[in-house]
Amino acid sequence: MIASKLKTLLASAALLLAAPLLVSQAVQAQPKSLTLGTASVGGTYFIYGGVVATLLTDTIGINVSTQQTQGPNQNIILVDGGNIELGMTTMGIALQAWEGSGEWTKGRKFTNVRALFPMYDTPFHFVTTEKTGIKSVAEMAGKTLGAGPKAGTPGTYFPLMFDALGIKANWRFGQASDMQNQLADGLLDVFAFAAGLPIAAYSELEAQRPVRFITYTDAQLNTLKQKMPELSDSVIPKGTYKSLTEDQKTLGVYNFAIAHKDLPNDVAYKIVKAVLENNDRMVKGHAAAVETLAKNASRNGFLPFHPGAAQYYKEKGIALNPKAMPSS
Repeated sequence: MIASKLKTLLASAALLLAAPLLVSQAVQAQPKSLTLGTASVGGTYFIYGGVVATLLTDTIGINVSTQQTQGPNQNIILVDGGNIELGMTTMGIALQAWEGSGEWTKGRKFTNVRALFPMYDTPFHFVTTEKTGIKSVAEMAGKTLGAGPKAGTPGTYFPLMFDALGIKANWRFGQASDMQNQLADGLLDVFAFAAGLPIAAYSELEAQRPVRFITYTDAQLNTLKQKMPELSDSVIPKGTYKSLTEDQKTLGVYNFAIAHKDLPNDVAYKIVKAVLENNDRMVKGHAAAVETLAKNASRNGFLPFHPGAAQYYKEKGIALNPKAMPSS
């Protein structure tokens, strides 16, 4: 009898001692702040990311700040390593990271990254000034082209696209705003970029001087799709820029917000819910957010969703690609 009471007292004491630790762990599970990796000034990620950060800070009770990065590649590296909690990437870059296939990965597989919510399509296109006289991609051979940060989606893909087409060009890399200024100053012949529409740097260029928007031919599009299957058909609608008077066919890759796999499930759930249920506010911040819809979660066909995100889609009846269901 005495032994039984002693065991009970010892068990109670153990629970009391453990309680503060359990409370501490619960508190630690709820971050006081989060950092969202964006991209260079002048690109869509930079603006869109600011909209997301402000919205989340206002709605989920956690302060979310942005960190300027070189774009999708660096965002994946930072999120995977736990240096930042949130980031944005195109699915082409994410596929390279997941498989360790891109040259920038150096054979390493980045498997700590999880998908949160769909953002928008990223179409690839070109702008040049009228005075260059360039009217086609073929005429860019031997010219000097700017493609944004080297670790970004355009910086990664455009050189690969030109290699696939057998076109040799001289590439420069840097901030989108720098590329804009260099084209305006005649230091670049073409500014090749990929971001949510409209691209702020393109719009600013158009407001300053006569420009021409260029895209690939149908034959070039077919070649690129055969050699780079992660690319899909995309369209830049007429009127996106004042001087664009007809739709331009091109290729694009979809963008997704990502998180580290250890982000608490309830935090991931709140993030996805806040963004997808405040689309009007998102669109006011950047027009590309018109595609930030729950139904577009299906555009992810391989990267595992964070369990908290998957819970939200399940509640809303959104079917996810079986290959992108949450993993351990």
